[in-house]
Amino acid sequence: MTNQKPHHIGTLSPEMALLGLLYKEAGHGYDLHRKVNTDLGQVWHLSQSQAYAILKRLETRGDISVEEIPQEKLPSRQVLQMTAQGRQNFLDWLHAPSGGSTRAIRMEFITRLYFLKLFFPKKIAKAFEQQRAEAVTHIQRLEKTLAALPNDQLYNRLSLEMRLKQLRFVLEWLDETRQFF
Repeated sequence: MTNQKPHHIGTLSPEMALLGLLYKEAGHGYDLHRKVNTDLGQVWHLSQSQAYAILKRLETRGDISVEEIPQEKLPSRQVLQMTAQGRQNFLDWLHAPSGGSTRAIRMEFITRLYFLKLFFPKKIAKAFEQQRAEAVTHIQRLEKTLAALPNDQLYNRLSLEMRLKQLRFVLEWLDETRQFF
């Protein structure tokens, strides 16, 4: 993967949600899909066919391995397991901030919180600190861009002002949400 951003950074894909469910134990595609929809269904809208396509991509990339279990009078059942590479990719993703966009925070950060609570609850406070710092940096960048924008750039100004308001709200949300952990 030279000269490329790692596949799990900034993709806003449920890849890591599916992969993370294999962190402690092997599983089946259908069960993983059902678990994402049950626990993170308001974060990720994931059809069964999308889940299977993502799992195939994770297998092709070497993040999971698949073992075929024969069944009598039924198609073989596939047992999915995280590989060492998948484990490292998941942990790298888990401990990184989600970037500064409100969408990334809404989707990836909430997914990270889910897995941090499951596997590493003592690291949640640090995740909040990192995410808050990331949002503040993004706000500062947007404020500089807005200040340098000519006044006649109405639509660009409106867009930047909206993004700034959203991110300021996200900072409030981060501070309020922290109490639940």
